[in-house]
Amino acid sequence: MKIVEIREKTLPISSPIRNAYIDFSKMTLSLVAVMTDVMRDGKPVVGYGFNSNGRYGQGNLMRERFIPRIMEAMPASLLSDDGGNLDPHRIWNCMFTNEKPGGHGERSVAIGTIDMAVWDAVAKIEGKPLFQLLADRYGDGVARREVFVYAAGGYYYPGKNDDALKDEMRSYLDRGYKVVKMKIGGASLDDDLRRIDAVLSVLQDGQKLCVDANGRFDMDTAIAYAKALSQYDLFWYEEAGDPLDFELQAMLRNYYDKPMATGENLFSMQDARNLIRYGGMRADRDWLQFDCALSYGLVEYLRTLDMLHQHGWSRTRCIPHGGHQMSLNIAAGLGLGGNESYPDLFQPFGGFPDGVQVENGMITMPDLPGIGFEGKANLYQAMKALSDA
Repeated sequence: MKIVEIREKTLPISSPIRNAYIDFSKMTLSLVAVMTDVMRDGKPVVGYGFNSNGRYGQGNLMRERFIPRIMEAMPASLLSDDGGNLDPHRIWNCMFTNEKPGGHGERSVAIGTIDMAVWDAVAKIEGKPLFQLLADRYGDGVARREVFVYAAGGYYYPGKNDDALKDEMRSYLDRGYKVVKMKIGGASLDDDLRRIDAVLSVLQDGQKLCVDANGRFDMDTAIAYAKALSQYDLFWYEEAGDPLDFELQAMLRNYYDKPMATGENLFSMQDARNLIRYGGMRADRDWLQFDCALSYGLVEYLRTLDMLHQHGWSRTRCIPHGGHQMSLNIAAGLGLGGNESYPDLFQPFGGFPDGVQVENGMITMPDLPGIGFEGKANLYQAMKALSDA
């Protein structure tokens, strides 16, 4: 048993949308295929992975460092003790060879993308959905097949007025979502409050709004928004300041006693630990958004969950960023609080397998081997084009 080839291709996910910090007009991602010599149903097992939106494709790092390390390793050194499957932890250690600690940067995205493909292959070799494999290996064996999801959108868009924003949010609610999210910080406070009021006007009982500043604010602006947002019953106030400005995050608790969320731009267990130690996050109400596809993959995410447990946090306070099926499987298999969803953006990489519907803010995981990419026809078409090339 061995990995026979790893392929990577950089693909566009460009869009004219913008948040408070960046536009997505030139956004890319890396698509990876980990090809093995294991046969299932007469075909070799191939694991697939890709990185989340907001960070660009990392093909050069993969081709120059991480893929060669895997391919140059002795195949047996990358297997489980019984030789019956690939070992994601050993493959991760192989990729991290000769890498200094700290300064995680974009290498965490490159490793996380390959790690996703490895886990997809591992679950397929075992003939299980990844969520069930995770429940068996790291949980109590019982997968939580129903997963809470919220609809992320509300981006700034040329010519998009309040009526268009309301129509967008209605479309998510009509598709079964109970929680929706919009961007703030890309306009003045008064304009953003008007936009928030517009969205709140279309919500019904039991429906909630999140707002996301994408790390745009300095201390004074973050506090000004916190005071203004306190009049609303929001699901959360997200990433007010720079992701590594833990003092700013800690200070906000003095001005905003309702739920806050952050963490999507922290790319290691160590950075996540510093947030918990120094960021003033409150385990009874706040939300953590670490995204495995951007932060060294599931191997590192397991370390992060262990750290959270040691600091008295429940994994149910984790709702990952990214809107991808990898985090859906982690949520179902390891009992997270839910997952982000992009109903209309970053296609074909966002969303669920075909036929999966949102009902009352929840989706039910289908029985598909691996991560389940093969169940999403337009996504699998792009993946198969890479592995068949």
